[in-house]
Amino acid sequence: MSDGISIEVRATYLPERSTPRDRRFAFAYTVRISNDGVDPAQLRRRHWIITDAIGETREVEGEGVVGVQPLLHPGESFEYTSGCVLGTPHGSMHGSYTMLRPDGRCFEAPIHAFVLAIPEAMN
Repeated sequence: MSDGISIEVRATYLPERSTPRDRRFAFAYTVRISNDGVDPAQLRRRHWIITDAIGETREVEGEGVVGVQPLLHPGESFEYTSGCVLGTPHGSMHGSYTMLRPDGRCFEAPIHAFVLAIPEAMN
């Protein structure tokens, strides 16, 4: 948790959107952002670092998530689902959200690394 913001992520392999013979492995991830603090916070920006199984990384940055910049009052949560495609059957993601307080103060809420993997890679 960072400054009252907690982030949980669940990832799922999408075989129906994947073509392993073409080195295309699709994943969905669902993020739940909760404001466990005492002040409102608005998600302004996202920054992801995506790493595949051979160590190649790419970064994704932009405003908000899935087209919105949710304002979370104390005790509120926001959940969304997005996706990622890797060229390997497993990899990982981590990053941060830039959050804004009503007083104008910004802070980074870290998103801890989570695994993207086809079920067979987990054995």
